Amino acid sequence: MSDATEQTMTTDHGVKINDDHNSLRTGDRGATLMEDFVFREKMTHFDHERIPERIVHARGSGAHGTFKLNTSLGQYTKAGFLNDTEHETPVFVRFSTVAGSRGSTDLARDVRGFAVKFYTNEGNFDLVGNNIPVFFIQDAMKFPDLIHAAKPEQDNEMPQAATAHDTFWDFISLMPESTHMIMWAMSDRAIPRSLRMMEGFGVHTFRFINEKGQSTFVKFHWKPLLGVHSVAWDEAQKISGKDPDFHRRDLWEAIEQGNFPQWELGVQLVAEKDEHKFDFDLLDATKIIPEELVPVMRVGTMTLNKNPDNFFLKQSR
Repeated sequence: MSDATEQTMTTDHGVKINDDHNSLRTGDRGATLMEDFVFREKMTHFDHERIPERIVHARGSGAHGTFKLNTSLGQYTKAGFLNDTEHETPVFVRFSTVAGSRGSTDLARDVRGFAVKFYTNEGNFDLVGNNIPVFFIQDAMKFPDLIHAAKPEQDNEMPQAATAHDTFWDFISLMPESTHMIMWAMSDRAIPRSLRMMEGFGVHTFRFINEKGQSTFVKFHWKPLLGVHSVAWDEAQKISGKDPDFHRRDLWEAIEQGNFPQWELGVQLVAEKDEHKFDFDLLDATKIIPEELVPVMRVGTMTLNKNPDNFFLKQSR
């Protein structure tokens, strides 16, 4: 067997490569190019893996509801549901943990998914996000590596729903861009008191286009009307042992009892001409736009008022 230092990384077709951490882009900050066959091959492998629950967000729960706009954003976007303050838009929200299997505990220290599907008159609009406003990586090429590092060790499938092992910390130590996110993940935000008491974030910087074709950068926020609350680490461990379905049960029972959880949709807006006035890149998902620099404007309210009729159908989507 040849020495490890002589081994060469190749694609499935034997093409020698020396980098699978950076995508081909249209310039330094441009979009990922579909002609990047290394990126497409790596992501295809990841998307088609059939190791049980190797992919993320396996455990989750959700509810139906409505979104009511109270401040028109017509000067920024031509999206109908963000213009009409009289119309109520049906929504479905799925909350989830990231690392654990479907049988893991709700109270794991973990990032929480916060995905909202708006059923608008112009088609479905998906705002997929998390309860933490930043992410671990800057280039999607590293996403499979991040998730594989976060999952249980492959020789013993431990620890479940946790990243307290060497593979994950090796990844973090080699990716300085992850520092911001790991500080959030180690904070109380990673052990919420309730799904009803979490903020939600679009994470990425998106773009509004108005009827005149003018562009505005936007960050999306969900602000819970119940406030943001967490549990202490010792509490989380005790709750996990007594009721691993704690968050699911809390959301389900609140809706059944008529205590409908609500969030206000907030936006941070940056005019296209002001894109470069910050000392960081607006398109960098490892950064936030400080609210003291760009205040969050609250424009509407989402109310969750109906539990699913078929939980397993919603889980499979």
